[in-house]
Amino acid sequence: MVKICCIGAGYVGGPTMAVIALKCPSVQVAVVDIAQKRIEAWNSDKLPIYEPGLDDVVKQCRGKNLFFSTEVEKHVAEADIVFVSVNTPTKTTGLGAGKAADLTYWESAARMIADVSKSSKIVVEKSTVPVKTAEAIEKILTHNSKGIKFQILSNPEFLAEGTAIQDLFNPDRVLIGGRETPEGQNAIKALKDVYAHWVPEDRILTTNLWSAELSKLAANAFLAQRISSVNAMSALCEATGANVIEVSYAVGKDTRIGPKFLNASVGFGGSCFQKDILNLVYICECNGLPEVAEYWKQVIKINDYQKNRFVNRVVASMFNTVAKKKIAILGFAFKKDTGDTRETPAIDVCKGLLGDKAELSIYDPQVTEDQIHKDLALSKFDWDHPLHLQPMSASSSTEKQVTVVGDAYEAAKGAHGLCIMTEWDEFKTLDYKKIFDNMQKPAFVFDGRNVVNADQLREIGFIVFSIGKPLDAWLKDMPAVA
Repeated sequence: MVKICCIGAGYVGGPTMAVIALKCPSVQVAVVDIAQKRIEAWNSDKLPIYEPGLDDVVKQCRGKNLFFSTEVEKHVAEADIVFVSVNTPTKTTGLGAGKAADLTYWESAARMIADVSKSSKIVVEKSTVPVKTAEAIEKILTHNSKGIKFQILSNPEFLAEGTAIQDLFNPDRVLIGGRETPEGQNAIKALKDVYAHWVPEDRILTTNLWSAELSKLAANAFLAQRISSVNAMSALCEATGANVIEVSYAVGKDTRIGPKFLNASVGFGGSCFQKDILNLVYICECNGLPEVAEYWKQVIKINDYQKNRFVNRVVASMFNTVAKKKIAILGFAFKKDTGDTRETPAIDVCKGLLGDKAELSIYDPQVTEDQIHKDLALSKFDWDHPLHLQPMSASSSTEKQVTVVGDAYEAAKGAHGLCIMTEWDEFKTLDYKKIFDNMQKPAFVFDGRNVVNADQLREIGFIVFSIGKPLDAWLKDMPAVA
């Protein structure tokens, strides 16, 4: 029986290993992590992450050929294939601070693998890592191997949160990069044989190590670039009276462009886009390519601009101040169908409003009150360190200005304005007449995801701002200051 161990029980490791276990009943899969509470959650009825379809997959396999454990060294020692899916946060100090990936946890994992291994192993990069990470890991393993042979593979994930299980069941592609040596090719084949249990062979792509590592960064950079492009257009649409939905639809009809990732919004979030682009920028700078680095920096700049623009619009529309005003925040996760708040635009928007002394009432169907308060207190990039290394009792000076409530109606009760930050389906079907009746007047809706029918809300009596859509008279009379 082939034994697989995955170090890291997070958003990538947990779902990926669960699907491998389901699709490969003859393979034994162990997911290990030093975070006791996280492993306990994986072994309970309340999994540590929300992902549609994940519960069913885990329950079918757990205890049969899928195991969650804190016995890291034991399972690594027994494994034939070791996936490493640990945090690769952006460095906050030292060389490359603010851009480069911090490989502390990767290096620690590699040293541990070398220390406990008694047999040859295939070590698979599953975390998003900088180009040439494999070379560094290879050196650590080689110099600590005691004669044991290791082969390093790059197998980046291309999952979209909210559809991760379907993405795993039916991937666009599985990418495996390895050394162009007989041993490297044998390792590629061994991992390819695992995925071939359910993935058609023509969708399993094999490359050299560096191409696989760079392909992940490139894919995320291209997707983020599309979002920043349409968001840049959304500002122009508002200025000219064009409708960004009509513009993006017309652009997306061009088969060379296509319709995906052309929805204007308050900005992109998630664990990968910003981090990977910053990483790409750093790699470009280190390789003497400042013009290329500047190009990709602009994708981040537009994303920050979009969030700032949204905050400015809220404040300007409400007589240039939100001090002591209650603002309802609907949605805190970075996208619907996930409880993930990593780099969610809601954090920056909330911090911007709190900076102007607003009082926030926040509702999200999947994000806990503790997580919201923690996110608003953490410094930039702190979220990407393992839980046990994050500030234990993060508390914000603005915590008294923030209330987390159990539904949208409670959030909006008595509010001056309402900001839609996540495109949860339930926000499309709320009784907005009921919400309007219980809000202060004039009542404002700032739709950061274009989920509501602005004309219908205006008929009710709301003043509505929708990203990239023609401005109503009130907003033109009170322009946002950049």
